[in-house]
Amino acid sequence: MPQPALRIGPYELPNRVFSAPMAGVTDLPWRRLARRLGAGHCVSEMVASRAELRGSRKSALRMSHAGEPGPVAAQLLGVDATEMADAALANVRAGAQIIDINMGCPAKKVCNRWAGSALMQDEDLALRIVDAVVRAMQPLGVPVTLKMRTGWSREQRNAPRLAHAAQEAGVALVTVHGRSREQGYGGQAEYETIAAIKSRLRIPVVANGDIDSADKARQVLAATGADAVMIGRAALGRPWLPGAIAQALRDGGAQRLPTLAEQGRWLLEHLREHQAHYGAAGIASARKHVGWAVAALPGGAPFRARFNTLLDPQAQLDAVAGYFDGLRHAMAAQPT
Repeated sequence: MPQPALRIGPYELPNRVFSAPMAGVTDLPWRRLARRLGAGHCVSEMVASRAELRGSRKSALRMSHAGEPGPVAAQLLGVDATEMADAALANVRAGAQIIDINMGCPAKKVCNRWAGSALMQDEDLALRIVDAVVRAMQPLGVPVTLKMRTGWSREQRNAPRLAHAAQEAGVALVTVHGRSREQGYGGQAEYETIAAIKSRLRIPVVANGDIDSADKARQVLAATGADAVMIGRAALGRPWLPGAIAQALRDGGAQRLPTLAEQGRWLLEHLREHQAHYGAAGIASARKHVGWAVAALPGGAPFRARFNTLLDPQAQLDAVAGYFDGLRHAMAAQPT
């Protein structure tokens, strides 16, 4: 029997496989491509809540949603309730339709300012922020979501309590990464805490952490009872992965690997949009995306080293096209 559609506030989502917000990765070109390739929901890179930082070029690019399929979700990072509420309003004016609060980032430069997952150490402050953002968004009909870790450390897994309090404050959906802040991205994610949260909440719960395939997504959904899964680092260089997992879950079969022709076409599409979005700065920032995309392919390492020396946008495009043409010709020449 098919599941009912998953909703965030008034918005019905096409499927239950989300793309995780990742700083320096899930920018506007990445999100547009991931959505075209089947991701059920994409959340922006985190945007600083401080007004003086919102005026920077970096924040302006992160707040851009031109041509992005809805519902458009913007993630906010900050430690002051009033600033977070003001930032939510500014992001809605810039086109956001959903506001996501970041209580999951483990980066030291973030946590040293008591933002991100460090907020989980101060539940009163965390809930003041949630309450302020929800109150600011309610008159506009904008739902608020929350992304969090299991806690600050293995011994301080307060996510179930904090998630329940956030629900009571009006949050529409909670995403839980199955690691503490102390773990960073090390070790293995655990899903017992996510299951405990799901058992206590009425709102949708999304499971995040170490999900890299349709088989793993099925295992995590079964273990947690979560309403959806979120794909993070496994999608580096593979914006097609959330859509591929969603398709396999929908069909009940094996996950399909894109052909070389598809991977090359999508990488060129991504590269063109990345260059257009960032201008001259995109020449350097495109290198990581291309490097991730070719890392597991034949000759990927030497191609990446050569690609990283290119200083012209058209030369980058020509290099990627030539690399994939060469792969296809090499594969066709192999004996069957």
